[in-house]
Amino acid sequence: MKVKPQACLKIEVDLVAVATGDAEGAVRGRVEDHIGFCAACRGDFQRYREIDGVVGALRRSPADGEGAVRARETLESRLADLRSRLMMYGVFPSPLGNILIARSEHGVSLVEYLGERTGFKSSRLSQVGGVEAQEDGVEVEALYRELLDYLHGKRTRLEWPLDLRLARSDFQRAVMKATVAIPYGAVASYAGIASDVGNRSAVRAVAQALRWNPLPIVVPCHRVIGSSGSLTGYAGDKLSLKMQLLGVEGVPTLTAHRDRRVARDAMYVRDRHEVEYCLPICGSLASRTLADLTLFASRERAESAGLAPCSACRPDLHPLSA
Repeated sequence: MKVKPQACLKIEVDLVAVATGDAEGAVRGRVEDHIGFCAACRGDFQRYREIDGVVGALRRSPADGEGAVRARETLESRLADLRSRLMMYGVFPSPLGNILIARSEHGVSLVEYLGERTGFKSSRLSQVGGVEAQEDGVEVEALYRELLDYLHGKRTRLEWPLDLRLARSDFQRAVMKATVAIPYGAVASYAGIASDVGNRSAVRAVAQALRWNPLPIVVPCHRVIGSSGSLTGYAGDKLSLKMQLLGVEGVPTLTAHRDRRVARDAMYVRDRHEVEYCLPICGSLASRTLADLTLFASRERAESAGLAPCSACRPDLHPLSA
């Protein structure tokens, strides 16, 4: 897959015009010269000719005939294929380094950390087959502005439609959907996500699925930690970005002897089987791993997730120190 050169983008309208028989001689000459050396546009031209042929057959068929129905279905299928292959993208600066955002007609497909890189060829998107990527400066720009608002703490949600086509398997899609459910300002464990997808023993598989998450931030894998409280990996080797994102959400973290972890004693706790949130010292919570627990950065975050204060430890009356 490659990005269309500007020459190909400029001649695309003429390709369609020639393919459908609506072009003048000079336009036909330009198109013939171009597709003579450009294999990609030659393939597009052939597809446009095929679609025009279907349209012509559709027009010639009786309005209520079976042939018209088949022709219409074929046309719709081919048009859908052309649309589904197109992915618009942009590369933008951010507090986390350069970020590539790509979207299809169905939703956002990829958020990729590029660091100091800016070129499309160094991106994950350039390795995806069956996709035609085009740089876009309008629609993707709007997504970028929303992302910046999130990174600057001005919004707590990115309500983007998602296209999960770049997920590697149904299991990874299930893991991503469970991860989306973790509230803003909260952290859960890989073991907890494994339980959510119905396979408590699949902790390593969950970690691997999130390692290759094509939609970091919007699918908030930075909110997933080890059962011991350790932050563990993020987007391969970008653990510092995980700490930054958790910091944006108010989640306290600690670093000691290269061990980065959440400050568990400074967070409110919810047992996955309960509808209340507690102080970290309530009952047996302090001695349990995070396999069945969710931690919240504040009472406000816990209550915005629909939880009530524990009637035993009363975190509403004895809040943690800020």
